[in-house]
Amino acid sequence: MFEGTVISINIAPDAAEPMQSVSEARAVPGRGLKGDRYFEQKGTFSKPQPDRELTLIEAEAIEAMKRELGVDYGLSDSRRNLVTRGVPLNHLVGREFWIGAVKARGLRLCEPCSHLQKLSHEKVLPGLVHRGGLRAQILNEGMIRVGEVVKECE
Repeated sequence: MFEGTVISINIAPDAAEPMQSVSEARAVPGRGLKGDRYFEQKGTFSKPQPDRELTLIEAEAIEAMKRELGVDYGLSDSRRNLVTRGVPLNHLVGREFWIGAVKARGLRLCEPCSHLQKLSHEKVLPGLVHRGGLRAQILNEGMIRVGEVVKECE
């Protein structure tokens, strides 16, 4: 078992727009985070599928990429909705977990792509392969706040 935290929440109002850090966001099943591009089906890869509802990445992965490749890369540059610390995201594929009072299900890894590379940094593909985060489905509506505990369902 693990217990980690949300250290950053990021949303963008439209496709390819810069990410904005917020202190809280409402998670809505079937939609995503209110205020984010995928909530209104405006994202570059918008499809009415559960794996577009919520994306997460480990702060440790971003920090490792920065250290290993010597790049300047901020927490929101990954274009993932939530940045966590102390959460083994790759192990949550197929599992349910809590983000505060919001329950989510890990669906698949969120590998970096050429679109992310174009919007952020040329070294993102080699830097985040197999540690680019997790795509998750939101299972119940609620607020997610910076500082929330993230833990696996028992």
